[in-house]
Amino acid sequence: ITAFSPVIESEPWGFSSEKWFLNQILIIETESDPGYMLEVCTEVEKMFGRERTASYTDRSMDIDILFYNGLVLKEENLEIPHPRLHERLFILKPLVLLRPELIHPVLGMTIAELLNTCRDKSRTRWLKGSYSSPLLP
Repeated sequence: ITAFSPVIESEPWGFSSEKWFLNQILIIETESDPGYMLEVCTEVEKMFGRERTASYTDRSMDIDILFYNGLVLKEENLEIPHPRLHERLFILKPLVLLRPELIHPVLGMTIAELLNTCRDKSRTRWLKGSYSSPLLP
């Protein structure tokens, strides 16, 4: 792990629930291939009690691979970059703190540009104590 964002709380995206989610972006350097990293992420989710369902629902843990260098990959169980990351404030707000100039290899826009044009109106808030700068996006 070479960098990590503060934790952002967000209301559910894509379904209704009274529970809010905790979200964080990690930047990881690895020599492993994306398929292996997906296996690792799935195992960590299982360790936290994750049970996969066909629809969006409350879950104990959800790990997504958002980017993998500049790779564009579309397989049955893995799509890189994540196909909906540009639609989600809970991804873009913490990611812009870490890599605002990162260019989305499919959309050709920076993370800062994606945040500025995101239509997501869901509520988010920084988890108290996880971020102490007045420069919140």
